[in-house]
Amino acid sequence: MKIFNVFPETIFSIGPVHITDTVITTWLVMIAIITISYFATRKLSVKPSFFQEIIEAVFEAIEVTIKDILPVEPWLVIPVLGTLWILIGFSNLAGLIPGLKTPTADLNTTFAFALISFSMTHVIGIATQGLKGYLMHYKEPTWLLLPFHLIAEVTRTIALAVRLFGNMLSGDMITIILLGIVGLLVPVPFSLLHIIIALIQAYIFGVLTLVFIAGGIRTKS
Repeated sequence: MKIFNVFPETIFSIGPVHITDTVITTWLVMIAIITISYFATRKLSVKPSFFQEIIEAVFEAIEVTIKDILPVEPWLVIPVLGTLWILIGFSNLAGLIPGLKTPTADLNTTFAFALISFSMTHVIGIATQGLKGYLMHYKEPTWLLLPFHLIAEVTRTIALAVRLFGNMLSGDMITIILLGIVGLLVPVPFSLLHIIIALIQAYIFGVLTLVFIAGGIRTKS
């Protein structure tokens, strides 16, 4: 695993735009997901191969989770949230590849994901209830709490970004420290633990997004 700075490193610039190591790794992750998706869907069959069964199991898990939490048509959310789930999962695991930095160990990346979550909450709420109907949930239990509702919107978005960032950064830093102390004795089992944590963090991010969306819909009168 690459030893990295807490702050992203600029690799090159296009005018005033700085392209960092985090951005490049994220691009590589996106290319990997697109490539896997392309080859995974080229030869779908009613008699699925082992690889197709894995893909179908992942898709079914995403669909069932969304159906269980969201009180509206799940297909309003599945394409975007499913993609976000997969992108975060792959991003969390990218740091296991030598020479690559974990994109989610960069606060800029996790804030971008959190803003997507924030936007989805309001877009889905308005799409399912209308603007007026969605805004009504801010009056519960009383309009006097409106400022606190607005503060909560901001703080939970920040918390969502910082939680993912903190977990992934700390995991990478612990690995680096262990490599310096005990060499190659620990990294293999710790890498397995890192995979589990990476997938769990991606799952938690998606579930929290669903909870935020559902919270604005269930209070509809």
